Amino acid sequence: MPKRGKKYQEAIKLVDRTARYTFDEALALVRQMSYAGFDETVEVAMKLGVDPRYPDQQVRGSVLLPHGTGKTVRVLVFAKGEKEKEAKEAGADYVGGEDLIKKIQEGWLEFDKAVATPDMMGLVGKVGKILGPRGLMPNPKVGTVTFEVAKAVQELKKGRVEFRVDRTGALHAGIGKLSFTDDQLRENFFAFLEAVVRAKPQALKGTYIRSITLSSTMSPGVKLNVTQTLNELKV
Repeated sequence: MPKRGKKYQEAIKLVDRTARYTFDEALALVRQMSYAGFDETVEVAMKLGVDPRYPDQQVRGSVLLPHGTGKTVRVLVFAKGEKEKEAKEAGADYVGGEDLIKKIQEGWLEFDKAVATPDMMGLVGKVGKILGPRGLMPNPKVGTVTFEVAKAVQELKKGRVEFRVDRTGALHAGIGKLSFTDDQLRENFFAFLEAVVRAKPQALKGTYIRSITLSSTMSPGVKLNVTQTLNELKV
């Protein structure tokens, strides 16, 4: 266990580790505990009751947050012809084919999201072992393998968040910045939660969402009351 600094130790005293809070209470605590000298990201972590070893219990998807993430997203698009032009006009930072594949093979990875038209995926497969482990591989399940490249680029720029359960059954995502208003973070949180709920595997038996924790980049986590939080969600 890494040793925590004095500011973290002071912050954690503000949280009752046995309590389960509403979203509004948890957000207030996260704001109170903030001590970093930068605009921290507000993060959500969930522990799910799925077994990711089974293909029919995978949880993956994406959601366009109403107020974005507060981050500048660099989008790369693998496309050619008219789709290449469309991607550039939509605001993609990098657009191309073989030229981008070569740069990536040489170690260049200065982008945050990648989109590809379906006809380019054979080419993109050449760098799958590089992009995959970094979460940068285009995937149709999250809308990044598509002929609607303009829509994909614009949504990624606006704050579309991808989520995927890891091997331990957990998933996490940033839902905005501490500089956002309470209402903005609340709307982003419940949009994200709704997307996760809708992604529930049909094969799952038993409890789906076991825990929800809210934190900022540097703060301790605050656990939410899962039942109460889900009751606030209208799906």
